[in-house]
Amino acid sequence: MPEQHDGTPPATAAARPGRRRLLRAGLGAGGALAAGRLLPGGRAWAAGTPTPAPAPTATGTRAARTADPATAQTWPDWARYARIADGTFNEPADMQGYIDTLKAQNVSVIELDTLLSNWLTDAEFAAHMADVKTFTGLAHAAGLKVVMYYPSLELISPGGEKGRSFYKNDQGGSWVQRDLTGKPNVFYGSVVVWVDPGDESVWLSPNSPWRDYYLRRIKGVAATGVDGIWPDVPIYFDGVLTWCDASSWGAAAFRADTGLALPTAADWTDPVFRRYVEWRHHNLLGFQLDIAAAGRSVNPDLVTFVETVSMDYRYATGIGLDGGYLRTAEGAVSQVWEVDILGNYDGMRHATATDWTCLISMYKYARAASGAKPAWAFSYGWQADDASLVLSQLIATGCNPYEVKTPFKNDTVDGAMRARMYRFVQVNQQKLYDPAPAARVGVYHSSPSRDYVSPGEGNGMYANATAPAGIADWWGGDDPQMSCTTLPWLGEFRGTVKALVYAHVPFDTVPSPGLSAADLARFAVLLLPNLQAVSDAEAAVLRGFAAGGGTIVITGPAPTALDELGGRRSEFALADVLGLRLADPLPTSSRNTYGNGTCWYVRALPGLSYLSSTDQASADQLLAPVRQSAPPAVTLAGDRRIFLDARRLGGDTVVHLVNFTNFDDTPADFRTTPADCTLSYALPAGAAVTAVTVASPDGTDPAPRPVPYTVTGGTVSVPLTVVQYSVVTVTVTVG
Repeated sequence: MPEQHDGTPPATAAARPGRRRLLRAGLGAGGALAAGRLLPGGRAWAAGTPTPAPAPTATGTRAARTADPATAQTWPDWARYARIADGTFNEPADMQGYIDTLKAQNVSVIELDTLLSNWLTDAEFAAHMADVKTFTGLAHAAGLKVVMYYPSLELISPGGEKGRSFYKNDQGGSWVQRDLTGKPNVFYGSVVVWVDPGDESVWLSPNSPWRDYYLRRIKGVAATGVDGIWPDVPIYFDGVLTWCDASSWGAAAFRADTGLALPTAADWTDPVFRRYVEWRHHNLLGFQLDIAAAGRSVNPDLVTFVETVSMDYRYATGIGLDGGYLRTAEGAVSQVWEVDILGNYDGMRHATATDWTCLISMYKYARAASGAKPAWAFSYGWQADDASLVLSQLIATGCNPYEVKTPFKNDTVDGAMRARMYRFVQVNQQKLYDPAPAARVGVYHSSPSRDYVSPGEGNGMYANATAPAGIADWWGGDDPQMSCTTLPWLGEFRGTVKALVYAHVPFDTVPSPGLSAADLARFAVLLLPNLQAVSDAEAAVLRGFAAGGGTIVITGPAPTALDELGGRRSEFALADVLGLRLADPLPTSSRNTYGNGTCWYVRALPGLSYLSSTDQASADQLLAPVRQSAPPAVTLAGDRRIFLDARRLGGDTVVHLVNFTNFDDTPADFRTTPADCTLSYALPAGAAVTAVTVASPDGTDPAPRPVPYTVTGGTVSVPLTVVQYSVVTVTVTVG
């Protein structure tokens, strides 16, 4: 007979608009916005036609300063447990009121966003830093930390379209980013929502003297006593032009790092252009590391969180900012991930269930790409109920919440909702952020495959690119090619994530930059969706994983047929692991033993099929190896639209459940429908359950409470009703 428990532990148990908002309909779509208000002309950089050269296998760059995450700087608790909100002040007299309001909402870290987006003289900057120092002192007195927001490569000149501006009257004309034809990356208001009509926005080259100019000011910010720096999106902005930085400064840096002249056009068949695509990632990495170092040179305890708008989808290719490159960087430097939503004025209220799995994929990527460091992330919402559901997903993946109302970043969706959700995080912070990953299944995110497999239009942020009736300002701009269902590499990756989510299989994303054997040591199965572009070093790590007993699942028509710069290989990089040769006809599917491990291969794209049609046969091609080699210890009987994640904290298994059963295959009005389910946990040999608790932000009390459970043989079962978000903790003792 099952053991019955009633949930009682046994006696033996122990105020101004922010500017960071991209117009989803136009930016990052593989081409620039129609820019009728661009500054015309601009001197083209004169360069000869580069001599085509084989894509080099080394990625020599001044920016290659990384360390193993295990040896990285220890992060302070306030950063690991952060609950973040935007704050500002108009006058010094306003400071205390803003601080008091945020503290009442259970905020622990203020992202201070003031005047630093604008062109300021040295005197104006110094005077403003005095105000920042005063604000920081008041925040510290209230027990709050302050991280200073500072755009890194954009400078706005208010009134600069007709009046004086940094581009026309200062160094901007020399320091500006330029595209491959020499056009300057400068525009005027109404192109993007954060640049007001009549204002000028100029995007500066990090390879120009702007770098030293900015780093000097970073040191000035650090001297105010702030706890951290928040550099905003160090990108080659593609809102009006593409493939910057071909300025003379960029050309010199590219030649110094690669020995090559810049390409003259975006040509994916040109190995020099493909080298340029990858170089931009490393080039921006070096700038980020220099920002962090400049701040620490003034205050060794300073932390840096770089706002990063590129997620797992294709936007990183065009803007050059690959978040995964920062994962193993030395020092206290990590990311604030700008995880976008479907509608500027609708949030996720008309998502499909597949769109929701895309959001899960983005947050899982954010958590993984920050490595062992804290991963702060945006949580956009429109109304309190959709905002709390997005927040729930963010927290469940292990990210730290930065809650804001779309489409800007200066306000909460609802103060009471924020206070309730942040109180939940505060009460349960060790349980949320201290556990070790428990997933034995990894999904490999290949940056080179993202960049070089089927390059073209569309960024693939979500699946549904067409706005529902009556909804304006939709992410995809009603352009079907924006959908991830149209992109062979991303669609296969996202569909693999969807298959695991719907099967309630805990998994973690594995970013490719800096891949090491240690990154794979805890996994039994590694899924390699449509993996085509891979370096020799990556291939060696993957080969070692298989030889040591791991199971690899690789899909797609050209498995490891490209090098890390998109050049065609003469043989598959993993031919020995696959048991297949490039010259031979590819089988529909195969299974090959390699060392102590196994490689499953599927020629088709079952993930992409499942993403588009949710057909179980496609999912089973991905899940069969998982079920055979890594059956999860935690399982769920219930609607497939309940996201499950699991981690371990000492003798506890901590399980996160997020209910998105209100979403379906077509957009519908938002609602929250409580979902009944049963959680089961296969106990380790010799283990006994001592407690099962559930904590949730959905009610008035966020503290964990005991719940009933049964034990049958070696399995503990917990019946649950999940409203939006529940955290279940199973505590066991062994022996």
